[in-house]
Amino acid sequence: MSSQKLTVLDLWPSWELSLRAKNRSPATIRNYRVHLVTFSEWLESANHPTAVGAIEPHMVQGFIADQLDRLSTSTAATRFRCLRVFFNWAEAENELNANPVAGMTPPKLDEPEVPVFTDDDLRALLAACSGNTFTDRRDTAMVRLLIDAGIRAAEIIGLKVDDIDLAKGTATVWGKGAKGRTVAFGSKTAQALDRYQRVRRSHKAAERSELWLGVRGPLSTSGLTQLLRRRANTAGISDVHPHRFRHTFAHTWLANGGQEGDLQALAGWESQQMIGRYGASAKAERARDAHKRLALGDRL
Repeated sequence: MSSQKLTVLDLWPSWELSLRAKNRSPATIRNYRVHLVTFSEWLESANHPTAVGAIEPHMVQGFIADQLDRLSTSTAATRFRCLRVFFNWAEAENELNANPVAGMTPPKLDEPEVPVFTDDDLRALLAACSGNTFTDRRDTAMVRLLIDAGIRAAEIIGLKVDDIDLAKGTATVWGKGAKGRTVAFGSKTAQALDRYQRVRRSHKAAERSELWLGVRGPLSTSGLTQLLRRRANTAGISDVHPHRFRHTFAHTWLANGGQEGDLQALAGWESQQMIGRYGASAKAERARDAHKRLALGDRL
């Protein structure tokens, strides 16, 4: 079959190989396939050609407009980004003469700000975890690490026992695309981790390499969400989820004069745009605090 007649789905196996070679996660690859199938089905329903070489810019624009009419802006933007990756790959592989997404930009996202935790919220949450039982020490260590390092839910759950260096106050985490990086934590977090590791030795699954253990074995991401919800109910705090700690970490870092480049490295972001996205939480609060410090009107 000639390149001009190959459809977007005909090229999926080859694109999948390329994604796997770039070490994209299985979840990312599955999502890309779903978005590509959705695009192909829309092309057919709109009586547009599905051959890669015959797809024109107005067809992609029509698809995104249709997604915006029926779905959230976030979903439409995600599907656009998928198509951009696909067509950029197809162009690099000489499967088309003109890239139909060249020069296009994704739909603008008007994302709601994620509220950050106050210090009182975090103190209450830590108080709700206090105690000397296995779960108390585990939950205290997890909450402190989320506060101190601002890592993703998958990153904290993926930690191995050997990933923690208490002497240096560092942890090796594996982010998106299996990219490893080293994050830092303070003395109180190190103490909490040490207390957990000592009580962990008596757990029936102590020989497992996974750091966090539950009743039935290694803790899962859903287990993390459940324990946070349980502790939040005790503390009287609503809307507690792992990602909120990440937003709070970014806000606290910037509010205390931390450098944006350092924040980008610690958080594992490839793009500086992510600093703006996460730093948007409580941005107005930081601006008011900066105004008070500068006291511009008081100079006169």
